[in-house]
Amino acid sequence: MKNVRIVFMGTPEFAVATLGSLLMNGLNVVAVVTAPDKPAGRGRKLTKSAVSIFAEYSCLPVLQPRNLKDPEFIQTLRDLNADIFIVVAFRMLPGEIWKIPPSGTINLHASLLPHYRGAAPVNHVIINGESFTGVTTFLIDDKIDTGNILLREGVQIFPFENAGDLHDRLMKLGARLVIRTLKAIYEDHIIPMPQSAFLRPGEVPETAPKIFPENCIINWHKETRAIHNLIRGLSPYPGARSFLNQGNRKFVFKIFESRPEKEEHQLNPGSIVSDGKNYLKIACNNGFINIITLQLEGRDKMNITEFMRGFNISDYTISATGT
Repeated sequence: MKNVRIVFMGTPEFAVATLGSLLMNGLNVVAVVTAPDKPAGRGRKLTKSAVSIFAEYSCLPVLQPRNLKDPEFIQTLRDLNADIFIVVAFRMLPGEIWKIPPSGTINLHASLLPHYRGAAPVNHVIINGESFTGVTTFLIDDKIDTGNILLREGVQIFPFENAGDLHDRLMKLGARLVIRTLKAIYEDHIIPMPQSAFLRPGEVPETAPKIFPENCIINWHKETRAIHNLIRGLSPYPGARSFLNQGNRKFVFKIFESRPEKEEHQLNPGSIVSDGKNYLKIACNNGFINIITLQLEGRDKMNITEFMRGFNISDYTISATGT
């Protein structure tokens, strides 16, 4: 297996763990494909992807195509004579690319496919209140996350975890699964299985579409547990948010950590309950969201005691639907 020629494709930190695992296992990564450098920050300075930084530090050749269908780039990939391509958190590949290697192109996905296909599986499993998820390796085909499955490994989601916590666990689990997958392909016998084999009759897979800003706004009319899961599922990034109103002024604030409290009450959703010093609760359908950590626009993230020390919450109201 150590003579197998591998081209690795990935961009964010999630992909770095797998690339590092390939190198630590002595596997032959002949090139790394990642996103072009992008302007970032106030100075719009060109910034390299996490994979690009790691690959250069590891003295690996790095390719950063702007157009995946560029004939020159495709020819460069062919000339590498790779046996297999490994893809982790990268762009959708055209057929001209994923069909190149004789052993196929395998993808690592952060869910138990066929459930939670899409760009944000880690966020959506928590938002939907799932207690179990995992990672999957599969052969890429001409659609998104639909190819035949190679291996899957499940893991429990703990009630206190947020998306960042789960991301880090799945990142490590996925890196190990890719090594197991390569070993199964080249040393053992593995039969790729269609994703339909992992569904019960009539079962429809959950999806994990990209999260947009409007998806992050809290609707306080919803039940306590659903709002708490939204907060967990969007923490630490991009953050579930709501709005504080003071007359005609509106201030965005993000909640990163909360405690759900199921309790009967007669308050309108969005009503604020606070002692002005140590706690801040917001009423929702069947209870309260007790805020632990939050961030007001233009300020640093802080715990609720720090926040209340310099903020008179009695001057503000919250609109229940965020509008």
